[in-house]
Amino acid sequence: MKKETLSSKYEDNRQILNERLRLSENFDLIGREIRVAGRRAVLYFIDGFTKDDIMEKLMEYLMALKSEDLEGIDTSQEFANAFIPYVEVDCEECCDKITTGILSGTICLLVQGFNQAMMIDARTYPARGVSEPDDDRVLRGSRDGFVETLVNNTALIRRRIRDPDLTMEIVQVGTKSKTDIVLCYMAHMVDSGILDTVRKKLEQVQIHALTMNQESLAECLVKPKWYNPFPKVRYSERPDAAAASILEGNIVILVDNSPSAMVLPTSIFDFIQDTNDYYFPPLIGTYLRTVRIIVFLLTLILTPTWYLLECNPQWIPEWLGFIRIEEPNGVPIVAQLLLIEFIIDGLKLASLNTPSVLSNSFSVVGALVLGDFAVQAKWFVPEVVLFMAFVSIANFTQPSFELGYAFKLFRVLILILTAIWNVWGYIAGLVLMFVVLISSKTISGRGYLYPVIPFNAQALSRLLVRRRISNHNT
Repeated sequence: MKKETLSSKYEDNRQILNERLRLSENFDLIGREIRVAGRRAVLYFIDGFTKDDIMEKLMEYLMALKSEDLEGIDTSQEFANAFIPYVEVDCEECCDKITTGILSGTICLLVQGFNQAMMIDARTYPARGVSEPDDDRVLRGSRDGFVETLVNNTALIRRRIRDPDLTMEIVQVGTKSKTDIVLCYMAHMVDSGILDTVRKKLEQVQIHALTMNQESLAECLVKPKWYNPFPKVRYSERPDAAAASILEGNIVILVDNSPSAMVLPTSIFDFIQDTNDYYFPPLIGTYLRTVRIIVFLLTLILTPTWYLLECNPQWIPEWLGFIRIEEPNGVPIVAQLLLIEFIIDGLKLASLNTPSVLSNSFSVVGALVLGDFAVQAKWFVPEVVLFMAFVSIANFTQPSFELGYAFKLFRVLILILTAIWNVWGYIAGLVLMFVVLISSKTISGRGYLYPVIPFNAQALSRLLVRRRISNHNT
């Protein structure tokens, strides 16, 4: 189907754009008519994306032009080169692109006698400050973070990588939203096969709008399976972490309106790294990483293993006798564990909607209800509360919210299977999780358990041991 284009008839062009923009029905879409060198002209822009002082200066300059100033000016490109006092100006005749540009915040200038519109990129999006992210803090290092404005985010990365190899490739996704997406990569370091795969997947995305920003895009790029909760995309709100990933040959995807960067490809072992590891010396960084791995693995197996031992007390050695329940009650242990799992998630959801003024009070009340009161009421035994408190806190030792819930779901599954089939259920739960992990693939098609499967000793040692910063380790 042939795309509609502008003609040399000013009235026809103006009518086309007015109808496409539904100018009379939108209060914030403005079509400001002016005179430029004796010719009729109109400026289209969105009120919330344009600063008054910029428009005032632009209109003042254009309205001061005289008819003799246009002698020898035959095209809109020549007019833009000579008389548009702004940095980013393009000429466009396709009505679809003009409409999308205006709705994206670009100022459109339509002048009588020209068959192209001049698109002036003077937009200013509402934006908050680049403060440090709440969920990815560091003791030392940069305190800036990504925001919801795409251009600001690309600038934060450009500030850290001043190399012509750094490529910012922009595409649009969404038939309705036309959301801007930027692929960030180093031209001579990125795997060209993975880059082509990501490009093809973006081209094949068929969706009206990325309503949930990067989550909507992630589900379009990596088709989720209902039985597999493990995340295939790593997120970061830190420009320094994103820049380091780019320098290691990864692809970073920035989505407009999202303060997070998507890092591809990602295997499960990539989540064990944290920004804090690299703001301390290698020995301390390695220790922190080791603690994180051990504690996070305990969140998976601690309560199922303890429950298995409680079901088989003859297996408990004397030196572990303190883990036995001293004062049992009438509520089954597995029911207590599952109930606290449920209550903790309920408290997390409630805390999201709790006003910050009441958050401290909420924490105190929650601790009392789950702790002393619940034990005295004979709902839970103290040992269950203790182990679940450790698991709940330990979940925050790594920054991926999605991976924490993946481990939680399998922890609950192992508990249920153990309650049904004892030790065989415990083994079946671990085997089932391993089967799901080994059958998972990253967006590049590589195994999700790489570098363990397939085994790569050098890559695995780099993930487990914090190496000193060098050309091969950013």
